[in-house]
Amino acid sequence: MTAPAAPVVIRRSRPEDLGAVLRIEHLSFSDPWTADALYGELGADALRLSLVAERAGQVCGYLMAWLVVDQLHVLNIAIDPDARRLGLGTALLAEAARRAEPLGMVDVTLEVRRSNTGARQFYRRHGLREVGLRPGYYGDNGEDAIIMTGPLSDLAALSGPAPAGAGAEGENPD
Repeated sequence: MTAPAAPVVIRRSRPEDLGAVLRIEHLSFSDPWTADALYGELGADALRLSLVAERAGQVCGYLMAWLVVDQLHVLNIAIDPDARRLGLGTALLAEAARRAEPLGMVDVTLEVRRSNTGARQFYRRHGLREVGLRPGYYGDNGEDAIIMTGPLSDLAALSGPAPAGAGAEGENPD
């Protein structure tokens, strides 16, 4: 008999999560953020929402976003390659939306590499649409970014794996 999967806990990130977040960042992106940049996003303040997904006490994914006027602007979302396709990306997006709605956020927006078809499909599946282009956005190779946006309420209604503690480049963040 197979042991049941460990429950997923979605919680606010903490500065001590830096090591795990940095590891996932380097496994997920061709142009990873620096430790200093990630550390700056891990702290809590009125303009930032940073969450991690944990299974069996191990950080296996994260989402970093800014709260800008009435938009949740997703800066970064990544899942450990060994934990992809388990619904963790969906769980992080949904929990971020649920936490942002009471703060007056109504839309979600993000940029994604034009070449990252898996992530673009993931976001479209969750109700985001492609609305614009940022030419040469990515500094490592000058690749364009596709701007995607959608209603926050659609994301808040999503469910991923049942988060136990909840109130990619890597192809598909899920």
